[in-house]
Amino acid sequence: MTDAELDAHVARIATAGYTIVEDAIEHDLVDALAGDLLRLERELAVVPAQNIFEGTRTTRIYNLLARGPLYQRIPVHRSVLPIVERVLDRGCLVSSLSSIAIGPEETPQPLHADDQAIPLPRPHVPIIANSMWAITDFTEENGATRVIPGSHLRDRAPALGADDESIPAVMKKGSVLIYNGSLWHGGGANRTRERRVGIAMNYCAGYIRQQENQQLGIPLEIARTFEPRLRRLAGFGLYRRLIGHIEKCSPEDLLDGGPPRPVVGVVG
Repeated sequence: MTDAELDAHVARIATAGYTIVEDAIEHDLVDALAGDLLRLERELAVVPAQNIFEGTRTTRIYNLLARGPLYQRIPVHRSVLPIVERVLDRGCLVSSLSSIAIGPEETPQPLHADDQAIPLPRPHVPIIANSMWAITDFTEENGATRVIPGSHLRDRAPALGADDESIPAVMKKGSVLIYNGSLWHGGGANRTRERRVGIAMNYCAGYIRQQENQQLGIPLEIARTFEPRLRRLAGFGLYRRLIGHIEKCSPEDLLDGGPPRPVVGVVG
């Protein structure tokens, strides 16, 4: 991605609240993810939830970084992470990584903002930047994510059951929707006979709590196999050389059982 393309995506997120990176993901990676998600559904016996927010005909698999090395390629992908780093900063973290397969006859998900549990006045600086990877085509008929452009600038989050005019984020398989966590959005209704499959790769600022607890959810023997950038994204590092330390040391060093290497200057 050129600097001009990167600037354009970041500018669209600032004004509209979202952008779509067309043909962002290698097709062999998309196909590998599609096949492995089916494997996980079988092995984990995953079934839809019994609430309207997660969807009664929607299958979700959580904590994907703990499910196999294939998923380690997602948080650091060169078509997505540079945009997120511009929206947040390089100290951003993996907040959650999950799959969302919307099945036939699913109803629309309630509109929501992904940061509405954070008690900050609105609008505020971006603290969450999320992405939806299209593992299948996203169409208006099969449940493409619906968004309300500019809603990230509103002074409130949507109330449960709020109804507002939204548009579908239509995109081809291999494309990625990236959006500000304050954007009002929701999964669409699936009026087809096929599933709409996506992967939600969500990031948060390094100074707020992650949605999924990565340090407990990812076994340490798996975290030790992560490349250095992914270790820091998962939280095994420091934010601005301070937040997240262990006795003034970075958990990134201690992860491998090495000797303490103090890196924090003054705390308190």
